[in-house]
Amino acid sequence: MDRAKSTLEQWRILQAVVDYGGYSQAAEKLNKSQSSLNHAVAKLQSQLGVQLLEVKGRKAYLTECGEVLLRRSRHITQSVNELEALATNLETGWEPTLTIAREIIYPMEHLVDALSEFLPQSRGTRVTIIDSVLTGTAELIEQQSVDLAICGGATPKGQLAEPLVDIDFILVCHPEHPLAKMGIIEDEQTLAQHLQIVIKDTALVPNTDLGWLKAEQRWTVSNFHEAKTILRKGIGFCWIPQNLLTDELELQQLTRLQLKGASKRQATLSLVIPNRDKQGPASQLLETLIKQRHQVG
Repeated sequence: MDRAKSTLEQWRILQAVVDYGGYSQAAEKLNKSQSSLNHAVAKLQSQLGVQLLEVKGRKAYLTECGEVLLRRSRHITQSVNELEALATNLETGWEPTLTIAREIIYPMEHLVDALSEFLPQSRGTRVTIIDSVLTGTAELIEQQSVDLAICGGATPKGQLAEPLVDIDFILVCHPEHPLAKMGIIEDEQTLAQHLQIVIKDTALVPNTDLGWLKAEQRWTVSNFHEAKTILRKGIGFCWIPQNLLTDELELQQLTRLQLKGASKRQATLSLVIPNRDKQGPASQLLETLIKQRHQVG
């Protein structure tokens, strides 16, 4: 392998000379002698065979070639800085990656708000968000394949859950659907005569006896966006989180159904740390920020 003609230190010195407006200013900021900086840049130019700087008066200016090479050098030095920071983080136990399971009924804006606060302190940690449904979230927790999980319904055995927020579901269909003309629907047997739109359980082995999955006539989709698209075509009915229906109800694209004795359903969403013993500082920070969104803990 051919050895590099230049060093990172030479490029850092060149960047400092440009950023601080000259050799003397850079020397003061770097706590080095001006002659050492002059020598480093002159040697870099000689090694590359390209003039990078030209001095006019007391100030150094980039040449056209210098501008191109300096721009590229910043990417390289930044990458090295991030690599060194990552090494330090790994040594101190800071996680390089975090994976979050989010039950899809959890409002995304809450999670984004927490992640926005996390970002400046994240030290480059990469975050992956997995949207999950019903027993799919519990499955991820049991397998300990995520670092944090926001789940609804029953918490897997042996896990502690911190309640975050309650989500209300309401029953909706198109205003011209036969169900919309019934007024108050007396029982769920009436509903059973019509097509129900349900959201697919993301578990590898789903529990088909849960809640809305009991419907005999059903179309299964991956998310509520797809469900609403079908409903707006006048097809079927669906239980949907009320916070996802503001526009559709306001524009009368969908209408709320009244089911006797069950005008709404409610799900409590909780935060679970699948493996508390192995939780690292990045996960702890994000956990705190998520709880703060709901004034928990």
